[in-house]
Amino acid sequence: MPIISCIINSITTSQPIAILKQIKNSVSVLYILTLLHPKLSHHCPLYWKGQIFSLPTNTKMSGGLSNPTSTLFIFFFFLIAISVQGRPPFACDLRDGATKNFPFCQTNLAIGDRVRDLIGRLTLQEKVKLLGNTAAAVPRLGIKGYEWWSEALHGVSNVGPGTKFGGDFPGATSFPQVITTAASFNASLWEEIGRVVSDEARAMYNGDMGGLTYWSPNVNIFRDPRWGRGQETPGEDPVVAGIYAERYVRGLQGNEEGDGLKVAACCKHYTAYDLDNWSGVDRFHFNAKVSKQDMEDTFDVPFRSCVREGKVASVMCSYNQVNGIPTCADPDLLRKTIRGGWGLNGYIVSDCDSVGVFYENQHYTSTPEEAAADAIKAGLDLDCGPFLAQHTETAVQSGILKEASIDTNLANTVAVQMRLGMFDGEPSAQPYGHLGPRDVCSPAHQELALEAARQGIVLLKNHGPALPLSPRRHRSVAVIGPNSDVTVTMIGNYAGVACGYTSPLQGIAKYAKTIHQQGCGDVACSDDRLFPGAVDAARQADATVLVMGLDQSIEAEFRDRTGLLLPGFQQDLISQVSKASRGPVILVLMSGGPVDVTFAEKDPRIGGIVWVGYPGQAGGAAIADVLFGAHNPGGKLPMTWYPQEYLNNLPMTAMDMRANLAKGYPGRTYRFYKGPLVYPFGHGLSYTKFKNTIAEAPNMLAIPIFGRHASNTTITTSKAIRVTHAKCSKLSIQVHIDVKNVGSKDGTQTLLVFSKPPVGLWAPHKQLVAFEKVHVPAGSLQRVAINIHVCKYLSVVDKAGVRRIPIGEHSLHIGDAKHSLSLQASVLGVIKS
Repeated sequence: MPIISCIINSITTSQPIAILKQIKNSVSVLYILTLLHPKLSHHCPLYWKGQIFSLPTNTKMSGGLSNPTSTLFIFFFFLIAISVQGRPPFACDLRDGATKNFPFCQTNLAIGDRVRDLIGRLTLQEKVKLLGNTAAAVPRLGIKGYEWWSEALHGVSNVGPGTKFGGDFPGATSFPQVITTAASFNASLWEEIGRVVSDEARAMYNGDMGGLTYWSPNVNIFRDPRWGRGQETPGEDPVVAGIYAERYVRGLQGNEEGDGLKVAACCKHYTAYDLDNWSGVDRFHFNAKVSKQDMEDTFDVPFRSCVREGKVASVMCSYNQVNGIPTCADPDLLRKTIRGGWGLNGYIVSDCDSVGVFYENQHYTSTPEEAAADAIKAGLDLDCGPFLAQHTETAVQSGILKEASIDTNLANTVAVQMRLGMFDGEPSAQPYGHLGPRDVCSPAHQELALEAARQGIVLLKNHGPALPLSPRRHRSVAVIGPNSDVTVTMIGNYAGVACGYTSPLQGIAKYAKTIHQQGCGDVACSDDRLFPGAVDAARQADATVLVMGLDQSIEAEFRDRTGLLLPGFQQDLISQVSKASRGPVILVLMSGGPVDVTFAEKDPRIGGIVWVGYPGQAGGAAIADVLFGAHNPGGKLPMTWYPQEYLNNLPMTAMDMRANLAKGYPGRTYRFYKGPLVYPFGHGLSYTKFKNTIAEAPNMLAIPIFGRHASNTTITTSKAIRVTHAKCSKLSIQVHIDVKNVGSKDGTQTLLVFSKPPVGLWAPHKQLVAFEKVHVPAGSLQRVAINIHVCKYLSVVDKAGVRRIPIGEHSLHIGDAKHSLSLQASVLGVIKS
């Protein structure tokens, strides 16, 4: 730092000063800079090869540099080549003569060769110390310690020990919680958020404040509405979760040539993990009993998409057992499915302390060494926790684990580090080495957080219409409720330190005079002592906005909900305020999971209901923009909102997706449940009206079947073709939809395309097969082309877990528009091997 400050103070030319002032966290500068200007060599100490000294004022480069123009030209030339270090190299430091020539440091070699060279140099003791998230240094090989655990669920987080805030990095952009962003149904937005988050992650890595391995996203299915971590997921639909996984991971990992990674993402928690702590059952002891059918058509879908299409660098196994086997000790799940079946190019990591959990809590093995051996042989490469580092060496010595198994798994983690450039020497010379503090919480990033919040807000009810409010007619607004002036609540869980906040109260205050009363001390709302002030405020104001709902004290990791109603006396507060208000009443719900607000939906005095999820750091501004019409809402619910009665006799531990009405089992999610609703999956209103028309779509499509399967009885009896028997490559249909805005306001229509397969025992009632976002000005029409891959999206899964394409009439639904598509078998010639 002193040399940079000295150079800045010594040079009087404004352009170089402006450039140098942008250089952050510098600890060394090439000595040539001090030769370019006599004031530098006279005043500035020089860092060169580990020593600090000064040059005499008459020192010149060979040939001299007395010409000012030449001096300035060369100054800029060397400024580009300047060595800027925010953090020392992790390994392969070119200044370390003892290690720089190791083959594993040679970037011209294939990564596989470099990995083999490195592992071949490690002792068993060194290897086992690399099996935990806090990986030890190997000083004799010039390798520093590394913390693998960082989180970036919806912004760089300090939940994991790999990332910290402070100094030049006081915070990072905090986007809306995932369930809110999912409600946008905007895949390009998901990818752009990932790109921004990885920019900030790389910047913090360069500043020695973060790592490069981020254990995000959470792509579990929001199966039960009580799950405390449902807020972290993209919702209940496997297709949505799969596309979210693919696009967010792409944004995080970058589009590098070859195998290069910007950061390494991780899809978690594999698999059938959607219970934390309910009615005496917790995730550390739960055995999820899952059918082959549900595994294939629900639980596997987002993870398969994440690995195959997203090319994620990591998958995390979960705490729970699946059908009696801990996921982190199951070779069928890890080695056979994730790595073998889907082709993971990366590493598999345990949820934190999962190996210790299946030994100590689930008593799956008799000794800790057996637990370590089972996990490694199953395909677990990295342990979040100390268990493998403590017990693996003894497992090898006792003969129940071969050292070669450790080598195989360690190769997966080291390869990811090499793909990240961690063995390529100086970080500032890497492709993202230029990123720094100015790239975190930038105005563009914060604007994206605001736009993401706007797009994720869902208008549930608009009677009258009561919305949007008018700054002219509603000059005073009573802002009431326990979430009316919150900040940290808006960023949900697995969040970091936000750049700054705009609370709902602050956002509304930009449009109108506000009268603020909380009404409840917190979301628990355990008494009504603050009700009178809230009721009085509603009587005075031109409009009333109630900001109610939940927070992390109600739903969170290891905290599942007991019911779906608003906590405490919240409903009473809403009803009393609604009766007293002299203007329109708008109910804003902040929550991750669904809430039974049937009373408000039926109450004519409550004109509007808006769900905002946990809308991130700019949530208050986004809420106000929607309430006052600056943004026309276009979000749709990514999960079903059930009435409280849905939970009657429905334990969270029951994993079956499909209904069994004979046993009184209602089924789960919109795909398999047909009972009463508060709001359906995909519900969401707008301030304008759209008309969808299917302009062009095929009426029939032939499914080519390889000839050797033509006589298969499954075709003639069950009328469904195995996907593996069909020629699926490029087998898709294109549907052209005309979207006309017949209202008076510009708006964005979210097209949700559902398919209703031919009637059968296996099929869901309907399933989402595509979605698209389109902006349509008032009075205009836009044509949208949507591609639907037949084998992937029009198939169903039978009871044996086999994916099949039903032959016959498939009905496509886009809003009120319907189209019938007939799928017919077409036999190809026998394909010879």
